[in-house]
Amino acid sequence: MAEIRPFTALRFAADPLDEVVAPPYDVISDEARREYLARSPHNVVHLTLPDSEEDAARTLAAWRDDGVLVEDEAPAYWWLEQRYVGPDGVERTREGFVAALRVEPYERRVVLPHERTHAGPKEGRLRLLRATRTQLEPIFLLWDGSIAVDGLGEPELSVADGDVTTRLWRLGAEFGDALTEELRDAQLLIADGHHRYETTLAFHAEDGTDESGWMMVVIVPTDQEGLTIFPTHRVVQALDGVRGSEIAAPPAELPGLVLYRDGRYELIEADALDPVAVDSLAPQGVTYTPSREDAVAAVDRGDARAAFLLRPTRIEDVWEVARRGDVMPQKSTFFYPKLTSGLLLYPLQ
Repeated sequence: MAEIRPFTALRFAADPLDEVVAPPYDVISDEARREYLARSPHNVVHLTLPDSEEDAARTLAAWRDDGVLVEDEAPAYWWLEQRYVGPDGVERTREGFVAALRVEPYERRVVLPHERTHAGPKEGRLRLLRATRTQLEPIFLLWDGSIAVDGLGEPELSVADGDVTTRLWRLGAEFGDALTEELRDAQLLIADGHHRYETTLAFHAEDGTDESGWMMVVIVPTDQEGLTIFPTHRVVQALDGVRGSEIAAPPAELPGLVLYRDGRYELIEADALDPVAVDSLAPQGVTYTPSREDAVAAVDRGDARAAFLLRPTRIEDVWEVARRGDVMPQKSTFFYPKLTSGLLLYPLQ
């Protein structure tokens, strides 16, 4: 069973929220990191992407001592709403709830991965978790269920970051009991945060305390129109032996896996999901972009040899892969929007 509980949040008290929040650490470029660091001396990126893990620990302790971060008086669950305009220009709303989740090894089939992970990012996150003993940002989980909340009133926290507005409401004990019951037999799928989940498992194994076995998560029910997956296209430096059928410039809804090179579009025959099919072709020097226009432009400028244009992976396909125990290549899904970091932090007592 998926075991959840309320947690006592650590929250920013001094600065305007729009100055201290940021996207998750793994989608922030070097240039964006500099911009967030300059935005405020208290921006959460000082913790999530510090110069060193020791700096993050010192900064976190100083912020708590100075009242920049204050701890809530009691544990709580939170309801989260994100209103956003997607890359397709459509306005949507995605909802879920924030809780502490007891982490379980994948073999217990309570929490399921769908993408491969890499050792380097996990080593860095583990050093940071050791130093701070704080879950600095939540991971994003999917639950194949449905739950709604009415009559929430005014949100306790609200912040706009670009085209995304995030709002949070503290939930009462009765709703928390209902959540616990609803999730009793649930499986949860990691949408974003594979490296951080596996890092928490590793930290718990070495730390040995009960508290280290919990992490802050946002659980999003899949039965809602606002849950969307967009594709992540592949820009490649080298590609050998791949042939397709030449086609005209495809419409927004791609007819299949499309390869762009030498000013031409080619339809690639594939029996697998697009990210898996591209991975099997073993392209070299792969970079990623959610923008089809940027992928094509990189080839036209001569910055890349070719670009694979992918269709979005359907949520039901992600569940199917995970439930049979398989994983997909990295960047197989692009859940939009990303969660906002800096609204809630979870100190491990």
